[in-house]
Formats: sequence, structure tokens, C-alpha cells
Amino acid sequence: MILDLHQQGLTVSAISRETGIDRKTVRKYIERGLEAPAYGPRKPRATVIDPFASYLRERVKTYPGLTGSRLLRELKERGYTGGYTTVTDFPRDVRPAAHQGHEVRFETPPGAIRSLDC
Repeated sequence: MILDLHQQGLTVSAISRETGIDRKTVRKYIERGLEAPAYGPRKPRATVIDPFASYLRERVKTYPGLTGSRLLRELKERGYTGGYTTVTDFPRDVRPAAHQGHEVRFETPPGAIRSLDC
């Protein structure tokens, strides 16, 4: 892409603005005749809690009210070496959401009284 833009006659500064790449980097790739690398998303890294993920999912789905300290104690018995925060962060995505009621709002002009005969 950089080389194509350069061949079209764009300046280094114009290529930099269009691609979002620093001018020095654009100049370097033009001099070497290379295209800038296209980086994709990184692969997720393995974490300390990964071997215990299925156990945690099962426990939280079966007993949604379990506390983080209880889960940590159970995982320590199974050989977990990580910390408390990692254990408490994991179930947030797995735990079923508590049903939240909703609020009915209405607007009235100043001084008006509205009955709640809904």
C-alpha cells in the first residue's frame, strides 16, 4: 500500500497522513522497497486460571451465590496457585445475571399532579 501510494506520486507526509504510519517509517519502507507489516489480533495468552475454568463454570452455574473467597478456597484445594482477584473476575461473565427491575418514568409539567393508576 505504501509503495502503491508512492508510485502514485504522493509525498511521504501525505502517505503518512493517509495510512496513519509515522513519516520515518514510511520513508524506511519506501527506501527498502517493502510493504509495512499488517498486524492482526494477538492470540490470547494462557492464564493461571485456565485449567480450572470448566470447574468454575460448573460451580457458578450450579450455585450462583458462591462468594469469591469460597471459590478460591475450593480452587486452592485443587492446586490453584493464583490470586483472589483472578478468581473473582472470572465468574462475572459466567454468573447468571440477577433480574433487575425497571423504573417507569414519566414527566409532568410543574404544579401538575398525576395519579398512578397504571
